[in-house]
Amino acid sequence: MRLMTLTVLFFMYITSGFALADRVDNFRLLDQDHSAHELYYHKDAKAVVLMVTMNGCPIVRNLLPDLREIRAQFGDDVEFKLINSSLQDTYKSIRQEAIEFAVDFPILVDDTQLIGEALQLDRSGEVLVIDTRDWRVVYRGPVNDRVGYETQRSDAKEHYLADALAAVVAGKPVPKPKRQALGCIINFPEREQQKTHAQISYKDTIAPILKERCVACHVPNGIGPWAMTSYEMIKGFSPMIREVVRTRRMPPWEVDTSLPKIHNARGLTLQERKTLVHWIEAGSPRGDGEDPLLAVKPFDNQVWPLGEPDLIVESPAFTVPATGIVEYQFPAINNPLDRDVWVRAVSIQPGETKVVHHVLIGTSEQDIPAGNQRLDAVFNNYLMGYAPGAESYVYPQGTGVLVKAGGQIHLQMHYTAYGREVTDVSKVALYFHHEVPTYRLRQQVIVGFDLQIPPGKARHEERGYFEFDQPAIIYSLFPHAHFRGIETRFDIHLPNGTIEPLLHVPRYDFNWQHSYSLAKPLKVPAGARLVHTSVYDNSAANPSNPDSAREVPWGLQSHDEMLYGGFYFRWENGTAQNPVHDEMNFQIAQFYGALDDNFNGTLAPDEMPRSLRRAFEAGQLAAFDKNKDDALSPQEYRAFTEYRMAQSAKRPAAEEASTTSDE
Repeated sequence: MRLMTLTVLFFMYITSGFALADRVDNFRLLDQDHSAHELYYHKDAKAVVLMVTMNGCPIVRNLLPDLREIRAQFGDDVEFKLINSSLQDTYKSIRQEAIEFAVDFPILVDDTQLIGEALQLDRSGEVLVIDTRDWRVVYRGPVNDRVGYETQRSDAKEHYLADALAAVVAGKPVPKPKRQALGCIINFPEREQQKTHAQISYKDTIAPILKERCVACHVPNGIGPWAMTSYEMIKGFSPMIREVVRTRRMPPWEVDTSLPKIHNARGLTLQERKTLVHWIEAGSPRGDGEDPLLAVKPFDNQVWPLGEPDLIVESPAFTVPATGIVEYQFPAINNPLDRDVWVRAVSIQPGETKVVHHVLIGTSEQDIPAGNQRLDAVFNNYLMGYAPGAESYVYPQGTGVLVKAGGQIHLQMHYTAYGREVTDVSKVALYFHHEVPTYRLRQQVIVGFDLQIPPGKARHEERGYFEFDQPAIIYSLFPHAHFRGIETRFDIHLPNGTIEPLLHVPRYDFNWQHSYSLAKPLKVPAGARLVHTSVYDNSAANPSNPDSAREVPWGLQSHDEMLYGGFYFRWENGTAQNPVHDEMNFQIAQFYGALDDNFNGTLAPDEMPRSLRRAFEAGQLAAFDKNKDDALSPQEYRAFTEYRMAQSAKRPAAEEASTTSDE
């Protein structure tokens, strides 16, 4: 009888859906502030606690102080998060409730309900304890016995969660791994639709999603590691597709959708994510009809996506070794044009897609010799930056970039080894306006040369700005960081103190860098600041981190870091025929935005570069500090710069070089 009872109980256990012994597959969700959280990131903790929540649940609200006490008790050994899978709650409403009730836990927003379905969540107020040794749920149930339906005591008699965590931290089994939790029932309508999911059409639904969102990279000879050429390929890779969709690694496009719309957004919609995962979990049924993916053609680097170019130039052949770090290359190509042209679009075809990490393109009117002088040559007259997924850029309507006859076309080439020696010859295609465009398009960069990312810090924030000295129209934004960059954003700070968010990338991925074009160009007044912020993870938990024990500075190579926010814009009052331009104002705006750490519009000595600080503290710049506030305003710094330029013009070149070599 005992054996029969155990057999029946075991059968009920394994057929009841999610079982306590089941391993929790990795997932990534965004919290109420649209920051990304990945379950397996917390591998160095002993356990992860997920508390199920929903707006308006009194049991959750009453249990939050208890959860805080338990968090303080277990410190760094346990990671605590809330998860909200309710249909009726949104990022905005969840954020509002978190503020109202001072919730100081990340609230993971399961907007597709895919994670809640897989975890077999049922009610708010339940907690799940996940043992990070094997990612299995070792306890699910209430926090304690203090709070019930319309009842609560001042003290708990039973401390279920704390006892379970004590056992896990000690490496012991949890005595009673499952208890009934009290809370508000969560509606999971798709949970009862497994038969319907098995009827999802591969031909009419799944293949079109893949062709629209994935096939551009997953073609023969393409960037993707495997090609989506048939149902059989999709079926074989279905578990992997489910994983990368749940962890939001693919498609490599993530933006905060509550902010201004982005033109040509390439991510999966919420419904597409649900449909793909439900189809895979239903067994990836083939269904009837022809296979649309059989028509997928290989990537052809002889075909230009924007049509036949007006000019094609090739980079010099460069052999990328099988392993090791490859120094940046700065080739210059003689400009073959014998006339001035206005460029309307640029496209790049890498010769070896797997080694070309990024390419920057610009021009100069004169020949620039090899060496350090070429480091910034692409920015003399910037045309475009290439990265996988951003192969072409069509300039906004009515705008163009003037390329003068002669001189050079400059490239900044970043190569990465991938295990096999190859030789790359990349091609650059330019497309011309037939007539002079109305406006001159400009590009500028927000930088932070004084980066100092502390060793081991999991979330370190840096920011810089560019201040517009006249009205402007912003068209697109391009965030860039290296291996430690995990989150990035752009905001507009208006002169009246208002802050308007423009772009938020919750999960920045160094391997996939995008230019984000605003669906509606943004007009900003004089005095507005475009602020770029990046968050860096320099901890050992970051799997991409080259060295978590190192304080990380600014640098070109990927083992260093960058705060780099590019943007395309035009001056509202300038035209192609009558441009508004002051190169020194550009330089000063970038200089201040990079170094003005407290954003007060002046440079104090502790914010200045070393050579400038020494001169200022020695009193050599006292004549330029007109208001005697022991700092330099942009106007004061400009006066000093103009004076220095005038003086340098009077001195021999050799003397000037020795004077300014350490700046």
